[in-house]
Amino acid sequence: MNREYTIETRALTKVFGAQTAVDHINLEVAKGEIFGFLGANGAGKTTAIRMLCGLLQPTSGSGHVAGFDIMSQTNRIRSRIGYVSQRFSLYTDLKILDNMRLYGSLYGLSGKRLSSRIAELSHFLEMDALLDRVTGSLPWGWQQRLSLACANLHEPEILFLDEPTGSVDPVSRRNFWALIHQLAKAGRTIFITTHHMDEAEYCNRLSIMIAGKIAAIDSPSGLKSMLGATTLREAFIRLVTKDRR
Repeated sequence: MNREYTIETRALTKVFGAQTAVDHINLEVAKGEIFGFLGANGAGKTTAIRMLCGLLQPTSGSGHVAGFDIMSQTNRIRSRIGYVSQRFSLYTDLKILDNMRLYGSLYGLSGKRLSSRIAELSHFLEMDALLDRVTGSLPWGWQQRLSLACANLHEPEILFLDEPTGSVDPVSRRNFWALIHQLAKAGRTIFITTHHMDEAEYCNRLSIMIAGKIAAIDSPSGLKSMLGATTLREAFIRLVTKDRR
């Protein structure tokens, strides 16, 4: 793996029966970069992110995350990443503080170190006053903040966010992205999947996926320029139309 990149793949592929969900994708993501996977539902985004997180074995190809092989070193990868899935995966019947303590302990944190990280992230995410609230009583946007907090407790090198704002209102999405940018400035690599064209503009670079393949990859402005489009939506439609031809 090239040391300049925290994520790197070569011809990464996943096949389910007769369906190729991810088709020979090549990626290079640098430290501190906000890298977006843009595509419609079913394009292969979640399958790709699950392979990179060590949750799904690739069919073929290769990849490294945080310097470790996604085929043979998945346990070492998991200790260096944070993952927020599409579905809320925390315990809704526990208080926010209890969820944070639980997930911190799962990452090997305890004592003063765990308490310090909970305090830091609660302040950073403006959740100090909510720690005694039952998680299930929170609006969806705040639940996603909690997911982000739990994924960051162990200070991972890379954050994988799989459509984290799928059911969030526009204001909450904008606030969530402000937090993501702050994390990137602190040195985190952010790998995020989305199908929202407006929030894709916040990424440093974007990969547009169509039917399991990377159709184009560049900065948002670069993609629009390359495809002669004024918006990402227009650029995406042009790529989809070209692919169908």
